[in-house]
Amino acid sequence: MEVVGILDYGLAKVADLTIKYVISPAVSYGSPITFVEELNPGPEKMSEAILRMVPSVDDKIENVDGKTIYSGIIQVVKFIHKRICLQNGSWVRCFGRLTWPRISELIISNFLSKVVPEDASKLADFQKIIDHTSEFEAALKEMMFISASDNKDARLSNFAENVEVHFASRKKTEILAKARNLLLQCDFAVPQESTGKDPICQNDGMAVDSSEHVVDLLFMSERCVVTIAASQLMKLVHQILQDICLSSTRVAFEFYHAARDAVLLYEAIVPVKLERQLEGINQVAVLMHNDCLYLSQEILGFAFEYHSDFPSSIKEHAVFADMAPRFHLMAEEILQRQIQIVIFNLREALDGADGFQNTHQIQQFESAKFSIEQVVFILEKVHIIWEPLLLPSTYNRSMCTVLESVFSRITRDILLLDDMAAEETLQLQRLINLMLENLSSLLESLAAVNQKGKTEGDFSRPLDDLIPSLCKISKLAELLDMPLRSITAAWESGELLSCGFTLSEIEDFIKAIFADSTLRKECLWRIENVPL
Repeated sequence: MEVVGILDYGLAKVADLTIKYVISPAVSYGSPITFVEELNPGPEKMSEAILRMVPSVDDKIENVDGKTIYSGIIQVVKFIHKRICLQNGSWVRCFGRLTWPRISELIISNFLSKVVPEDASKLADFQKIIDHTSEFEAALKEMMFISASDNKDARLSNFAENVEVHFASRKKTEILAKARNLLLQCDFAVPQESTGKDPICQNDGMAVDSSEHVVDLLFMSERCVVTIAASQLMKLVHQILQDICLSSTRVAFEFYHAARDAVLLYEAIVPVKLERQLEGINQVAVLMHNDCLYLSQEILGFAFEYHSDFPSSIKEHAVFADMAPRFHLMAEEILQRQIQIVIFNLREALDGADGFQNTHQIQQFESAKFSIEQVVFILEKVHIIWEPLLLPSTYNRSMCTVLESVFSRITRDILLLDDMAAEETLQLQRLINLMLENLSSLLESLAAVNQKGKTEGDFSRPLDDLIPSLCKISKLAELLDMPLRSITAAWESGELLSCGFTLSEIEDFIKAIFADSTLRKECLWRIENVPL
């Protein structure tokens, strides 16, 4: 066959049968197999050589160091070398080229990959397997079964010597699978203890609930409610970072990327999973906002907590701070989206008031009153959802933004009326007072939060600055039954200007309420000539 150039073709069938019936069982069986060579004398000084497979009763493959498997395969190769290839080097090398890629793949998939340590502390114990693997390949090279010069044939040694990479790769896969399951399985339910009357977010040093839902914000000296998914995700990442500090360079790099990828899984999974909830006003959206705020704070803290203990070779490359702004921005986008949804619902409710026209008519008044009641209901609902979960400063800022949109819209609609009967002004005043009375507890809670913020130095702007239209709509209620001279005096004193009224608004308001007269002309002249 060698002479006619069909040696490869002739040995291919033998190679296939050897892999299928000898090598594969020897590597794959639950118990190692030993080989026994038998010689049966034949006629005319001929003898028959038989390699018999004998199952062993020793421990399973998972509990061995590879020596038994390797010695069995060497027996097979020796048999082939002596009995089939007749110790002809070129024939043995040809047979090796046909079988070694498959043999090495079987050993890697059925043995080496399965004994990669699962704990970094056990990596040193793998050295015995590395030694046996090197000895195994050296024996094969000596028989010329594999090339002594081609590094590609040292597949097993290359795999075994890179065990750190395999270990880190497996751990990275496990870490990301665990992080993914955390995020997918979490129901984002609001913790029961955070739905009570008192907010769970506190920054006054008092004792608060210490469950996994309540976490510290590192750079804000406050605590907030987050989901179990976020808190457990951060515990997982912190554990990875601790492992990085104790790992070799190659393992540390894999763990570093695993930590980054685990955090980024939140960004990839949760917004898609909660897409429907983010379209409405609910606690889930607020919790997601808190999650993102918490993650951004934790990410910023990584450098301070771990960077100095990282292996020196990765310190320059291990960066986390670039992810913090992404989560902070995501938190702000979720919050602003919630605010805009609330404002949209409030505008829809106010649209039903038809600009507060003709409220002296019963039907129009009832319609406007119903719109005001809807507004109050929406605001109370938002108050119940937001206050227990948002940070005090965030709740204060967000609720003031919402209230400003309501008060400014109502004030604008009323000031745009070009003709108001006496009865109509009283009904409008009644509607404003009804709304402010029903919102009094909400406004008082905001004032309390704001006052607390002044004391602690977190936010010092007065409530009237946060809700400019509050003063304006309160004063508008007074103006609706105020005499013309009193309105004029209030403008001259600067009181109305300080409440946010403009010259044109006051002039149009007077023209809408009071009939044309000498007194009205006089008052309008006085108003126009007040130096601003």
